[in-house]
This record gives sequence, structure tokens and C-alpha cells, in this order.
Amino acid sequence: MAVEKIGVPILAIIWLLLPVGAFSQELLRDTVDLDPVEVAAVPMSTYAFGQRVRTLGLSEAEGPAARSLADLLQERTGLFIRSYGPGMTASLSMRGTSAGHNALFWNGLPVNSPSLGQADYSIFPMAGMDQVDIHYGSAGALYGTDAIGGAVHLSTSLPVNQKTSTSLSTQLGSFGNWRQEISHQQRIQSISFRTSLYRNALENRFPYTDWASPGTPIRYQDHAAVNQRGWVQDLRADLGKGQVLQASLWLGEIQREIQPVLGSSGRDTQKDVNFRTVLDYIKNGPKATWNIKSGLVRDRMEFNGDLNLTLQALLAAEVDWEPSEHWQSRTGVRYTHIQGELSTYSHSEQRMELYQATNYKPLDNLGFSLQLRQMLHEGQLVPFTPGLGVSWTFFKNPVQQWELTGNASKGFKVPTLNDRFWVPGGNPDLASEQSWSKELGMDQRFSNNIVQVCNRLSLFHMSVDNWIIWLPEESYWTPKNVRKVVSKGLEYFMEWELKLGSWNLGWEADYAWTHTSNRSVASGNEVDLGKQLPYVPRHKLQMRWNVKKDRFSGFVSGQYTGERFVTSDNRTVLPAYSLWGAGMSHDFAWKEWVSGTVGLQVNNIWDTDYQILRLRPMPGRNVQFNIHLDL
Repeated sequence: MAVEKIGVPILAIIWLLLPVGAFSQELLRDTVDLDPVEVAAVPMSTYAFGQRVRTLGLSEAEGPAARSLADLLQERTGLFIRSYGPGMTASLSMRGTSAGHNALFWNGLPVNSPSLGQADYSIFPMAGMDQVDIHYGSAGALYGTDAIGGAVHLSTSLPVNQKTSTSLSTQLGSFGNWRQEISHQQRIQSISFRTSLYRNALENRFPYTDWASPGTPIRYQDHAAVNQRGWVQDLRADLGKGQVLQASLWLGEIQREIQPVLGSSGRDTQKDVNFRTVLDYIKNGPKATWNIKSGLVRDRMEFNGDLNLTLQALLAAEVDWEPSEHWQSRTGVRYTHIQGELSTYSHSEQRMELYQATNYKPLDNLGFSLQLRQMLHEGQLVPFTPGLGVSWTFFKNPVQQWELTGNASKGFKVPTLNDRFWVPGGNPDLASEQSWSKELGMDQRFSNNIVQVCNRLSLFHMSVDNWIIWLPEESYWTPKNVRKVVSKGLEYFMEWELKLGSWNLGWEADYAWTHTSNRSVASGNEVDLGKQLPYVPRHKLQMRWNVKKDRFSGFVSGQYTGERFVTSDNRTVLPAYSLWGAGMSHDFAWKEWVSGTVGLQVNNIWDTDYQILRLRPMPGRNVQFNIHLDL
């Protein structure tokens, strides 16, 4: 069959070697505590002058709530996650953009689906991950296609001077939910490795109010079970003379009963098998760092028996060098081969990208960054993509710093395989979506022996042209470049830490105000002009209070999501909602070879009845018990 052409033989071999019965019993935990890591490659934020890049470290101190990437972003940031239910499909909306306008990377490897053009953030567990970086705003010149609203980077890294350790974690929760992980890391001479196995079993048997039935009865969800398992393998070899070889492999499988909408008796099922691997050779020198990367992403999705396969193979090379103390430069090339065997079509294509980023710092407190990218897609030039940023520290003393930032950048999105070739309706003549984004920001930091405070305020304005939407035509739907969207808004982030003797107190708040509007629509849809895009809340606020004393720690978190319009004409509205959670944990040590953390967490304390998406019920008050052991 045609779909077998994408087969990866080693994938089948590895899968068969895994003992399925035992594998289903592996333990999962949300995060892994690691020793400090020696950075081999140049950090991604180096050339992002004028834009906000936020790092979320993954440790037990961050709390055990980060079951998946979707949960982490929803609970810890001001970003909005469009979730179809717990463990169901979840996509990211950043600065008013759609799900396909945000790029997701794993260890520098793009993992957005080439057929759908987006990523399902619910199938990316935090097991085995070390860090999440969020790049706010258009970043097409830095990362390529899809990064119109921003980009999210998942990464794993191994410490150089690590000891042998094994960790076990489990999480038991309400409604028949159980998550587990086991992880082992070790260093043998110049080679480090870590193996992580995880399993999630979610029955999701939660009660809900059926507003679509007469009398609004209370029912129990009976078709939303999720079973997920996976293996993450990391390897690092220090070859000497500044040379490092890094390899990572991620094999995951998730089977889901698709939660039906209220009033529906649907019994859809979906199974995803994902294979991702990446290999980096890094050469660090006194003036330059070379990085050669190869990677493979193979996604197999079966929905109600229909099989869809996609493959992305990547080869890239780049060099970072510093010709002088005032200049820093990155030059790179990236080649991508994409192949899709979908239920209604088969297609393969090639992409070639050249990119250049340059930093210039004429003064210690003033820096400029210029980024340039050109993609060749199937022999055709995608619109040239530039970006320019500036950072000016206009006040600084031993305890306080004020910084003004600015950025203007272009982004783009190549039409997806489904947009161009789906039968019926695909439109091979679609143009790439394009965006222009402007941003102005202010950063303030204060630090002394007692308190540390960080504030950031950002104002942004973005215009997206050639926005692709599917429209009815004769007896089927087809995509067209008909929409222009303007998005503008404000983002505010605040974080402070206070030390009072043996007490450590902390507070963080993340707020986003986003206003979007249609500036052009298809004929017959004039009522949509000037309206807010569906499922883009104008207000999203996330807050979290932390306290720690000796071996005890606790937190209280709250989030507010404003009303969302369901339709483009803004006639149907979902009400705003607030969710609160709290938890506590205790660190312990037994003998000399066992230590760990035990914790309890309550989510949706006030048992709020809410919907993120229309007719998709969400769970009420629920409890989670966590235990983590280090051996």
C-alpha cells in the first residue's frame, strides 16, 4: 500500500522490543530534577532583541500540575489553550492568532503537523522534558513558517557532571486518572544518558450538567478515556576539544475516546503514534560555535479507521561567531523533506531555507538585532522575511535596572498539505499567509538581599494578510485567501520573590488583553467585518502565590478567562469563568539513598461549571495525590 512508503523500520523494531504489558505499568511524573546543565549550543533568545522570551523550568518546585504541555501553558501563563476536554485535542492561541500560527519545536526540531499545520499540545507530556521556552510575537525570521503569533520550544539536556540516579513518580487523581514515570540517568566517562518511560491512564469519568437535554440532567462522562505511553531517550557524548554529540529520541503512543459534544451520541476514537529523533554535532571554539543538526518526525494518526501518515526529515547547519566584542552573527541553512500519505491524497515536497541573524552592540547598554530569512518552497520563493529588534538599558544601578525594547518583524505560514491537496476541496493555488508585527516593551528589575522583583509590559500590533479560511462552494468546502486580520493588545507580567528568614514567598501574575478584528471577509459575510475572532478571549489573567519553609511548600493559583465568541459574527457568546487551585507538598529523606516529595493538590476548588469550547463540558472539583522518589 502507498502508506507503507513512509514506514520507518527501526520504529517497528523498537516498538516490538518494548514489553507491552510491563510498559503499561511504567511510572510517570510531571518533572525531573536535574543538576546544573552546561550549555553546548547558543541560547535561542540570543538574537531576539526587543521580544519577550519566557523560560519555564520544570522541577518539583514548579508544582506537579504540568501533566501535558497544554496544561502547563494554560495554568502557568496568560496564553489561551483551546481544549476540547481533559486529554483531548488542545491548540494554542497566541496574540489572537489561530492554532496554525504558532510554531512548536522539540530540541530545535519543528513538530507542527505538515498536513494540519498545527500541533496538538495535549499529546506532548512533560515527562522527560527539562525546559519550556515561549517566544512571544512574530518570529518567522528566526524560526521559519508558522511562527506568526509566536513559538514554543521544548528541550531536553543532560548535565556534564552528573551522578547516577533513578527517579520514580506517580500521580493519582479524581475520576479514575493515573499518571506514572520512571527515569534513570547516568554518566560513564565522557558519555551521559537518560532514559524516561511514562504512562497516562485517564478514565475521565467526571459528572457534568447536560445543558443540551430537557431538564439539564447530571450525567457522567462515559466516552473520554485516554491511554498514553512513551519513551524518551537522551544521549550526550563529550568528544573533547569543545566537541559535543547530542542525540534524543521520543516514541509516544496515545489512544483516545473522543469526548462527544453535549447532545451527541458520537463514539469517535483516535490513535496517534509519534516518532521523533534528533542528532546534533556541536563544535565550540573561542570565537565560533558550529551546529549540524539532523532530525526525523513521523506521525501516524488513525481516526475512526482512516489512516493518515506524515513524515518530516530535516538537515540543517549553522555557525555562530563573534568577529568582535560589538558584533555577533548566526548564519544557517535548513533543508526539509515532507511526505504525506493521507486518506484522500498523497504528496511530497521539499523546502530550503537560508537565514542570517546579526547582533550589534555599540554600547554596553544598547543592542540591535537584525534577522533575515528566505525560504524556497517547491522551487518558488516564499516572501522574504526580515526582523529588527532593539534593546536599550537606560537606567541601571547595583539593585535596579530599567530596559526599553522594540521590535518589528515579518512572519509567514506556508499553506498546509490539507489546504492544498485534500479531496474534495484542496486549493493548490493558495498563497502563503503573511504578517507584519510591531512591539514595544518595558522591563524593570529590582533585586537586593531580601526581595527580587521583575515587571514587563508589552504593547503589540499585528496585521495578517492572506489568512486562509475554508468556505462552502457548490457541494463541498474549499480554502481561500480572503481574510485580513488585525490583532493588537497588551501583555503584563510580574514576578517577585521575598526571603524572610527561613520563609520564601513568591507571587507571579500574567495578564493579556487581546483585541482582534476582521478587516476583510468573503462575499456574503459582511456582518463579520470588525468583529472579534472566535475563541479569542479579550482578557486572560493567571496568578500564582508560592510559599516555602524548610521542607514544606504550598501554592494557590487562580486564572480568569474572559468571554469568547463562538461565531465570526459575535452573536453567540461563551461566558467568562474563573478557576482556583491550591496544593501543598513535603520534602523528605529516608536513610542516605532515598529522598523525595509527597504532595496533594485540589483543582477547580469552587466546583465551577464552565466550558472552554462550546458544548464541551470540563471537570469540576478534583484532587490529585503525588509522590516522587529519588534513588
